[in-house]
Order: sequence, then structure tokens, then C-alpha cells
Amino acid sequence: MKLNGKDFTLNASLSLTAFLEENGYKLTRVAAELNGEIIPKSVYSETMLKDTDVLEVVTFMGGG
Repeated sequence: MKLNGKDFTLNASLSLTAFLEENGYKLTRVAAELNGEIIPKSVYSETMLKDTDVLEVVTFMGGG
């Protein structure tokens, strides 16, 4: 799979929620695009990732 433009190996099929949590992302602070489509947070847990997917994850930061 590609994650933010870099090759990433999935060891098993995971939901988007599980993948993000396992990789240290805070679900309240991210947006995800999978294969060119923005994925609503309401379906992260039902969205299963495959090795052929292209995932872009954007993290929102606070500050000023």
C-alpha cells in the first residue's frame, strides 16, 4: 500500500480505524483519503484496507 506517497507494508487486513490507531494517529485530528476519495469518519471502522490501496492521511495541528 502507499501511505502519504511512500510504500507501506500491511501485515494483515485492517480497518482504517485500527490502522490509524496502531500507527499513532489521533482519530479526532486526522482526515483520510483512500484511493482518491475522502472517507467520512463515520465509516472508518468499516473501511478495510488492502495492500493495493493508496492512503493519504492529513493531521491537523493546533497553534499559532
